[in-house]
Amino acid sequence: MKPLPATLLALAIGLPALLLLAGRLDLLAGRRPDDLGARDGLLKPPAARSWNSVSSQARLHAHTDYHVIAPLAYQGDGKAAFARLTGIVRAMPGATVINATPGYLYAEFRTPWLRFVDDAEFLLDERDHVIHMRSASRLGRKDFGVNRKRLEDVRARFGS
Repeated sequence: MKPLPATLLALAIGLPALLLLAGRLDLLAGRRPDDLGARDGLLKPPAARSWNSVSSQARLHAHTDYHVIAPLAYQGDGKAAFARLTGIVRAMPGATVINATPGYLYAEFRTPWLRFVDDAEFLLDERDHVIHMRSASRLGRKDFGVNRKRLEDVRARFGS
């Protein structure tokens, strides 16, 4: 077997090392959005041309099925259900709760190695007995299903 040329070897070792260093320096975290939160009972809509977010309110914005996820349904007291959800999110790996008010929760989820940040929001809808959810990557146009998986993990924890 022929040895790798020095430049190819340097790239094979150097590029992953640079990516890891960039992550550790929070250069891959992106900027915290300044347009999050509930407005007229709605969370921020997914970006139509990106495949990096899911929302239980996506159908209201006429996006593709990729963006759509079901809200969390609950029985009984909405405030108690939302408090339970808040505890679940706080305990999840990589989660940092940024804003927790009665009926609204905003958390950042950071990946362990490259420290990419995703923004997740939850909004209580007591009239319909659901909690709306939204999760989106800050960087890139694709998330490879990470945001959907995260919210489905929240759903599984909430249901158990």
